[in-house]
Amino acid sequence: NSINLLHNPFIGGLITDMPAIPKRKMALIIPGHNEALVIQDTIKSAINAGQPIQDIYMVDDNSDDGTAKLAQTVLKPNHVLSVTRSGKAGAIMKALKYWDIANNYEWVHIADADSMFESHYFAEFTSHLDPKKYAAATGYVKSLKSNWISKYRAYEYSFGQEITRCLQHVLGVIPVIPGPTSCYRTDILDQLDFMTTNMTEDFDLTLQIHRKKLGRILFIPSAKTLTQDPKDYKDYVKQVSRWYRGFWQGVVERKIGFGFQKIDLYLGYQILEMFAYYMNILILFPILLLRGNAVFALALSFIVDFVIFFSSALFGSAAHRRADVLTAFPLFYILRLTNMVIYLKAFVEVVILKQFKIHQVGWSTTGRRYKISQGSNL
Repeated sequence: NSINLLHNPFIGGLITDMPAIPKRKMALIIPGHNEALVIQDTIKSAINAGQPIQDIYMVDDNSDDGTAKLAQTVLKPNHVLSVTRSGKAGAIMKALKYWDIANNYEWVHIADADSMFESHYFAEFTSHLDPKKYAAATGYVKSLKSNWISKYRAYEYSFGQEITRCLQHVLGVIPVIPGPTSCYRTDILDQLDFMTTNMTEDFDLTLQIHRKKLGRILFIPSAKTLTQDPKDYKDYVKQVSRWYRGFWQGVVERKIGFGFQKIDLYLGYQILEMFAYYMNILILFPILLLRGNAVFALALSFIVDFVIFFSSALFGSAAHRRADVLTAFPLFYILRLTNMVIYLKAFVEVVILKQFKIHQVGWSTTGRRYKISQGSNL
């Protein structure tokens, strides 16, 4: 059986009087709750991508679908840990303490349970890690092939990382280390509060690194991992709602705009840019329409927008080598409009109405996961 801590409220590292031994380079921790459909493929993908099996750990957040037992078929029993329902961040904290990761490794990589890694991912990742230069690191996220939503995400991920993320890296303002590919220098772990109330803990942890001036964040575009996207529109709305609510929670909690750091300037500019766009769409254009002199402006704006949007989609298709991305292009407008509505709605909920101050412990993947073929995506 897997190591079971369901009735043990106190979890701590092992105590030893033996002389200290050199730390290993990097541990991989995979937290999961009800991940029976994907957990074996994720672990095998990590091994095939160069991560030594003795450095892979899986923490099971009280699953009831046999996730831990399935993980044990690939990993050693003492590398699989079962804990009481703690939520993703809580499960990670318990795993870090139980396996004494900080004292045994220089770095810890945390990956989602639905991740798949391209060949040589971990060789690429570890070769760029320099503890003297960086406090954390992230790789390149790609979308697994599935449905029209994954095609939109391929467009978003490519443009957002080929251009935006590279610029963020140069400026030192990476705002979020995404869940599928997040890595931290272990000597900063005790300064990070994993038990955040933010709905998007990866965003909050990244803001903590900036706020506490723990060091630069590295972007490694050659280390590519693939992740599952929502199965349908309803699940997409749930995911994006959580992301944007978490974004505004982070803005409020970490007082973005008032910290006099580069991250304040960067995120502040993004927020102002978005609201300027909303002002044009919701106020300026309607006023001009009522005055009868905005028809030409609207037509021209739509044509320019279409050209830019399609060109970006074409760029994403080429960057990910996925011609199928363009087949769903007309539907991209639905998801882009959805994002805009949810962004504004989340602002009202979190910033104005002060909702979602309490984040319930726990996470759910019910209905979100699907079995995949590794070869079809790598």
